[in-house]
Formats: sequence, C-alpha cells, structure tokens
Amino acid sequence: MENNVAFFIPAWVPEGAQRYLAHTETGQSIRDIARSAGCHASTILRQIRRVEMRRDDPLVDAALQSLAETHFSVSDRTRRFDASGQDNQEDDSFEGEALRVLRRLCETGSVLAVAEDMDKAVVVRDTGEAGTTRTAVVDCKIAQALALQDWISCDNPGRISRYRISTSGRAALNRLVAEAENKARSRNEFGMAEAQAAFQPKLSGDAPERSRRVRYSAAESPLIALARRRDRDGKPFLDETLVRAGERLREDFELAQIGPQVAQNWDRFLTGGGRGNFDSESHGGRGASDAKDRVACALSDLGPGLSDVALRCCCYLEGLELAEKRMGWSARSGKIVLRIALQRLKRHYEDLSGQDRMIG
Repeated sequence: MENNVAFFIPAWVPEGAQRYLAHTETGQSIRDIARSAGCHASTILRQIRRVEMRRDDPLVDAALQSLAETHFSVSDRTRRFDASGQDNQEDDSFEGEALRVLRRLCETGSVLAVAEDMDKAVVVRDTGEAGTTRTAVVDCKIAQALALQDWISCDNPGRISRYRISTSGRAALNRLVAEAENKARSRNEFGMAEAQAAFQPKLSGDAPERSRRVRYSAAESPLIALARRRDRDGKPFLDETLVRAGERLREDFELAQIGPQVAQNWDRFLTGGGRGNFDSESHGGRGASDAKDRVACALSDLGPGLSDVALRCCCYLEGLELAEKRMGWSARSGKIVLRIALQRLKRHYEDLSGQDRMIG
C-alpha cells in the first residue's frame, strides 16, 4: 500500500529539481508526477532531462546529492512526493545569503571561486594592476543553491571553478532587493514606528524621499566606481586599502541586518539625527549583534559628518551626488570628504588590529 507521507523540501528548490529528485530518488513514475502536478507527462520528462544535463556542473551535482541525502529517504521508496510539502525554514536564511552574495557578484570583475573539496567559496574582484581582492566568503551549501537556481554559471568547471552572476541571477537580485525593502518598510510602519520616530533626521526637503532612503543598489559599490577615477598624478583616487576599509564596514553592516529585527537604528549617525547611546541588545543572534557593535564603534570613531558620508556611501550604497544633495554640500565636495572618512576608517581598523595583537 502506498504511503502518502509527503517529503518536505526547502521552498527555494526549483520545481524541476523537485520533480527530478522525486523521480530519481523515490522511483516515482513520470506519469504519477505529472498527474499530481496537473500537467502533461512530456513536460515532466523535459524538466527531468534538463536537470540531468546540468549535473556536469559540480555545484549543481553537489546540490542534488545533498538534497537527496537530506530530504529524501532512499530506503522508503513507497513514500509519495508532494510538491506542496515544502520546508520553508531554510528559505529566509537562503534568501538573505543570496542577496548578500549576488550583490557582490554584480560588482565589475567579480567571480565566485569554488575549489574542490572545500567547505567555503570566496567572491573575489579583479582590481587591475593590484591583482584581486576577496569581498565575501560563502558557504558551499549556499553556492550550490545559487547554481541549482541558475543564478550563477560557470563556463569551464575545473579544480577551481569560477562562477559569474547570470541574467536570471540579476533578475533574482532585483526581486530580492525589492522584497527586503518592503519587509523593512513594513516593520517601520507597523511594528517599530514609535521606536524609529526618535531617530528620524530632520533634513529640509527630505520628507518625500524618506521611505526610499535605505535602498540597496543592485549595481556596484560607489567606492569601486570612485576607485576607477584618477587624480592629477594618474593614481587611483581611492587606493585599494581605502576601498577594503569601506568594504569591511559594509560587510559588518550587512551582517548586522540578519535576524528578526532587520531595520536597525542607524539614523543617529546621519546629519540631524539624535546621538543617544546605541542599543547593543542582541537581536537575531550573537553574530548579528557583534557586527552591529563593530559598525557602531567604527561610525562613532568617525564622528559627525564623516560617519554620515561613510554610512550613506559604504552601507546604504548611495551615490555621491545624492549624498551631497541630502547633506547640503557643494557639488564634487563629497568625494573629498568620503576619502577623508575612509582614511579615518582605515586607521580605526588598523588600531583595532594593533590592540588584538597586544591582547594576543
């Protein structure tokens, strides 16, 4: 007798992959899957063949193996696959990580490097004459999920495979950015209105755009664009050490957003915002709380004005022209202040490293 217990699969797993695993791991016939899905058997067959052809990609193959071992019982082949039985527990964490990684891969010259038999992958960005710099570390499970979703692709898999963001990955990034904005706006409007009210900066002419200020751009960081500019001597306007300092602040900022309370009270570091004590109470895990404390410490060290431009350009990814307008600065003055802020930020991180060495 057939057992009707459903398999519970993460919601991020593509429909075609779900049906492929149902067929290959549980022995469910193509006609049975088609009957359950309400479509023609040829549609299921095409999906299964398409997934099978993609198994030459090492990340796709590893993702399917992991899903088969974790979410399908090989010993109980009489269990019936039900596409409605999905495990949404992993979905939120996957989308948060996908948003972080895809934003990095959108930056010019960025690739996801995956080595064989390694638990972590890295996003590296080509910096031209200076070589490459690491901008993110990615758990291989996340990299596998991105490949299975077809959000990243590799032209030549090998011992070290290099993946780039795909067209569908860019579309997914735009969707994830919009969803993150909507969630943050909903929290501000319905759950945190009173808590946020004290931190509203009072900038002239800024009220109509207030709800759109915290916007994560799908394009590259303003720092990278500015680093490509040359000064009068032909040297980069921002050297790689300054860019790394800004990227370190941004990485901690992104980590601080992970957890139930996505919208943090960073407005006190903006022009016109209050500057009371920062609430370091943990929200959503020690890692997010530690990152939040590191960002608050760095911005406090920068002080008014410099913390403002660093937060806007490094973390909120606002362009310089927009930042200048909102802070009431003259045109083309923002890049000078930003460079000063990054120099101060670099010194802040160097001082921290020196203290760590002394403690060690």
